[in-house]
Amino acid sequence: MTVTTRRSAMASLAVLAASPLLSQSAWGQTALKLSHQFPGGTIDAGDFRDRLSRMFAAEVEKRSKGALKFSIYPGSSLMKTNAQFSAMRKGALDLSLVPLSYAGGEVPEVNIGLMPGLVTSYEQAYGWKNAEVGKELARILYDKGIVMVSWIWQGGGMASRTKPVIDPDDAKGMKIRGGSREMDMMLKAAGAAVVTLPSNEIYAAMQTGAMEGALTSSTSLISFRLEEVSKALTTARAGSYWFMLEPLMMSRSVFDKLPKDQQQLILAVGAELEAFALKSSKEDDQQVAVVYQKAGAKVADMTPASLKKWQTIARATAWKDFSDKNASCANLLKLAEKTL
Repeated sequence: MTVTTRRSAMASLAVLAASPLLSQSAWGQTALKLSHQFPGGTIDAGDFRDRLSRMFAAEVEKRSKGALKFSIYPGSSLMKTNAQFSAMRKGALDLSLVPLSYAGGEVPEVNIGLMPGLVTSYEQAYGWKNAEVGKELARILYDKGIVMVSWIWQGGGMASRTKPVIDPDDAKGMKIRGGSREMDMMLKAAGAAVVTLPSNEIYAAMQTGAMEGALTSSTSLISFRLEEVSKALTTARAGSYWFMLEPLMMSRSVFDKLPKDQQQLILAVGAELEAFALKSSKEDDQQVAVVYQKAGAKVADMTPASLKKWQTIARATAWKDFSDKNASCANLLKLAEKTL
């Protein structure tokens, strides 16, 4: 090899390694970055969403014999929470485990992932993947540059600085974080003032009194230590109007550059981890009550009658607004209602 040829080859490798779409070493190893907003831990302990990310990375690395290598960035340490979805679409981020509804301003259809009262049980939630609604949502995301890797659903409840919020009347006059535009619409109709921020910013807002209540997943209610700034909790143990689709997703532009066998491997491992996600979510729905009771908070559960009241408000506000956005949203809602 001549000096010129060698320099040319070295330059080509340098460009490939620096590519934001696919970082690849001279030995054929592909380096992938996985970002999320949740507290970091280990593969065996901590927030299950961080654990799932690490389990996914370890298993894919193992089965690919090291051809795929991952770096995990918890706590929004790589980029801001709300930037992750857009970064994946552009190929600037490889993978992320992020609440889907955070991207509602960019892709209106994804707000169906936190539509109040539309999903009320894990059985219904995990049925979406193979139902018409799930297939259509996955198609929409794929067209927008996103590949669904793991379908992860979480039930959620409300932490409060004052009293348990069970009926819509309980929310009147309170400053509450809903977690999505549609959830906020339902809360406003119930008489609450809404506060918009990602779950990793709830603690500070509750601590200062800028916010009196927050709806979020049971896991986040624990991981973000909200029991330290709360006096009451409404759990998801007996059902909830708050079920969030919080999937592990991958940039399509990055995914499409991988060989077919590596693509299939990523999707296979992602699907296998859904059972872990379901089990962990249900465990956290129970554990959150224990954590808050130990902290001295008053713990309550949602009743079927209260759930129905919230659902009635949601149909007239959030569901209608979502359906009126465009034909795609209207179709998604119609398909989702088939699963009720």
